[in-house]
Amino acid sequence: MAVTFGLLGGIEVWADGRPMDVGHVRQRSVLAALLADANRSVSVDQLADRIWGERPPERFRTALYSYLSRLRAVLTAVGVEIGKEAGGYVLVAEKAAIDLHRFRELVAEARGAADEGAEALLEQALGLWRGDAFGAIDTPWFNALRDALAQERFAAELDRNDAGLRRGRHGELLAGLFTRAGERPLDERLAGQLMLALYRCGRQAEALEHYRRTRQLLVAELGIGPGRAVDQLHQRILEGDPALAEPPAGDTSLGPEAHIPVPRQLPAPPPAFTGRARELLRLSEVCDVRAEAGGETVVISAIGGIGGVGKTWLAVRWAHENTARFPDGQLYVNLRGFDPSAEPVPTAVAVRGFLDALGVAPDSIPVDLDAQTALYRSLLAGRRVLVVLDDARDAGQVRPLLPGSPSCTVLVTSRSRLTSLVTTHGALPLPLDVFGAAEARELLVRHLGAARVEAEPDAADVLLEHCAGLPLALGIVAARAATHPDLPLAALAEELREAATRLDALDTGDLTANLRAVFAASHRALSAPAAELFGLLGLAPGPDIGLPAAASLAGLDAPRTRVLLGELEAAHLVQRHAPARYRMHDLVRLYAAERGQADERGRGRDALRRLVDFYLHTAFAANSLVDGPNTPFRPELDPPAPGCVPVRLEDPAAALDWFDAEHACVLAAQRLALKQERHTPVWQLAWTLISYHWRGAHFRDHLRVWRAGLTAAERQGHPPARALAHWRLGQAASHLGQGAEALDHLGRALAVYEEAGDVPGQAHTHRTLGWVWEQQGDKEAALTHAGQALRLYEGLGNPVWQAGQLNAVGWCHAQLGRFEEARDHCERALALFRAEAGRGAEASTLDSLGYIAHRTGRHDRALVHYSEALELFQEAGNAYDEADTLAHIADAQQALGRPEEARENRLRALALFRAQRRAAQARHVQEQLDGP
Repeated sequence: MAVTFGLLGGIEVWADGRPMDVGHVRQRSVLAALLADANRSVSVDQLADRIWGERPPERFRTALYSYLSRLRAVLTAVGVEIGKEAGGYVLVAEKAAIDLHRFRELVAEARGAADEGAEALLEQALGLWRGDAFGAIDTPWFNALRDALAQERFAAELDRNDAGLRRGRHGELLAGLFTRAGERPLDERLAGQLMLALYRCGRQAEALEHYRRTRQLLVAELGIGPGRAVDQLHQRILEGDPALAEPPAGDTSLGPEAHIPVPRQLPAPPPAFTGRARELLRLSEVCDVRAEAGGETVVISAIGGIGGVGKTWLAVRWAHENTARFPDGQLYVNLRGFDPSAEPVPTAVAVRGFLDALGVAPDSIPVDLDAQTALYRSLLAGRRVLVVLDDARDAGQVRPLLPGSPSCTVLVTSRSRLTSLVTTHGALPLPLDVFGAAEARELLVRHLGAARVEAEPDAADVLLEHCAGLPLALGIVAARAATHPDLPLAALAEELREAATRLDALDTGDLTANLRAVFAASHRALSAPAAELFGLLGLAPGPDIGLPAAASLAGLDAPRTRVLLGELEAAHLVQRHAPARYRMHDLVRLYAAERGQADERGRGRDALRRLVDFYLHTAFAANSLVDGPNTPFRPELDPPAPGCVPVRLEDPAAALDWFDAEHACVLAAQRLALKQERHTPVWQLAWTLISYHWRGAHFRDHLRVWRAGLTAAERQGHPPARALAHWRLGQAASHLGQGAEALDHLGRALAVYEEAGDVPGQAHTHRTLGWVWEQQGDKEAALTHAGQALRLYEGLGNPVWQAGQLNAVGWCHAQLGRFEEARDHCERALALFRAEAGRGAEASTLDSLGYIAHRTGRHDRALVHYSEALELFQEAGNAYDEADTLAHIADAQQALGRPEEARENRLRALALFRAQRRAAQARHVQEQLDGP
């Protein structure tokens, strides 16, 4: 069955000429996104970007998998496969069956054909279009590709016109040329085609009038006159050049070509170039794709990245490897946009240098800059020239230096992202990241030799770690080692080990190879507000920062902060690695911290206070959503510092998502508060993490934050906080198998609470002591403490705490084989929970009842209780108790003669136990799986 796909209009599929239903618009857009890269893998993230843009829905993967599943069902029936590859999907189809790719193939074939064949091929290609590409789909990716394809279509029309004019078909083309010239009055190539057709039709006056109107428009709109080709055609029409009357054999242009010398301006290739295979291939692919598409626009690749990442090396390496692509020469200029030792090169100087390289006599160079630029573009018209614009300050410095001819290719390197160049000229961004571990080691070996690196492997590892993959840093270290062959690498490693002096160790004294100077050049280009935020970000703790946290750090509102972060991102001083989350390269962060510390110290201190308060107040609100109002020892927070705006979270799911994203930053904020001797936020931050740590079995983190909390409480002289810290440390230590330490902390907590007459504190501590003694294997002691806690809770008037302890006492009875007492306590607990608490509070009690039913032979009933408990644990994100309940479900299923189901749940429990580092439980389940 012949299947064809249409993208050059609405998105359509035909099987044997009959249209197929491939779903609604969103599903069709998934199909189009795969067809655009047919036979190549498209990642899930790429698909999401193409289908939804920068704001995919929260559950976009579920929606995407649903669309793909439906498309597979439809297309498999007609023999077309959507395959799954690592991280992405690929639609396998003949490119000739997809009108977009067929169009490009025909245009590429026409380029090598004689005029008659070329014209026929181009007519066939243009005949594939049914309307605007992709119909009405409106996302940034589809819009950009639609615009690019429209340019390709227009370029094919112009190529067809040229072929037709060379064949003497000016009369047939004239009406269409009039129409298109009205639509695109500034296109000089189209203007020349219409002028030539008019002249050959005996309408010389109209040809000259069209030139006059075109010139006026170009001057009014762009401030430039027509290029050399149109000017020469105008002159030949004025002179009545008989050669214009009929197309001469082999004529492929509108005028005679002047001799232009072949410039070879590339600097020497980098001697120790390493890696970058993917980027080199990408640059070549871009040129190949544009060539296949007919070369309708100048190919512009914008190589971006932080200072010292190797942008120039990549551009020059690729240029040398691909000189054969550019037989008419290579132009190069260092625009010094971020040079620490010189000012940026003015446009006039760069253009004048190019004109000199192209052989223009000094007395022939116009005085006016616009005229110089026009001459430069005219000289490159139709030439296959590579233009390398190195270290551009911004898009404004680049635009006047862009050729107008589609035969040229431009490589731009810059620390700025050149977003407007991407928008207005279709530049293809190529962000350059730091080296991975293998590439970094390879560069070090290239400089120093394998023997020297292998002789001191530990020192080499330290050098690699602290250079953090930045090629310039690696080059500086290697140069110091190479120029001092007797200096041990360990000595260099020691200099880099201390963060405070690391940038000093990377100071060569040469501004062009000095890391601090390189970063300073980028810093000087920032606006004052962005520069201030950059310094504050260097002081902020944590591996990254979210937009709301950065706003509180800066004391600004979120929209203004987003703009400043965008400026830093455009300068490659921060990286947005996830939606609304930013991070810095390690060495950039050291420089930022220097800038932050160099500013007025009060501002930095106030900013960090706002940041700590942001994490404290947001985490407090998040914990309240997750755990409700019954978390013991709920602290009273001081108001946040002025300028701090905590996040307002909507529900428990949003709170857990916030904790997932910010957990490392909250831990870092607690360390910062302890360093600043802000003792109260230290133990309060620990309190905010109780539920999150418990649900996710983050017991080692829990131990660390409460050790810090205990230190702060002792320094503060705050007995309630000290007792609270001992209590939580006892819980965490017990979960980590440190029973003796757990009992010691709990004993200390109980002593403080008894001395203070704090009944809730005593109750909670007795409850925890019961749990710890159970873990230690002393079930009678466990029941004693559990019962004491219950008696205390009954006098406090808190039904939720009482219900929880009824369940704890029931569990202790069950462990001792006293199942009637156990059931009675647990059923009373369940009734209290369902009467007094929200959904989910009864999960542990259901698990207890399941255990009691299982141990008394009521396996069906046990399975019902366990299943209800499991659902509630999963809803709450409580992975710790989920693991235990899965193991219990498996036991019940095994008892019911359902071994396959039991095995499946044991495997799920085993995975959770291992992830939670619960070795004893994992070992027990593994033994059950292995069998006798």
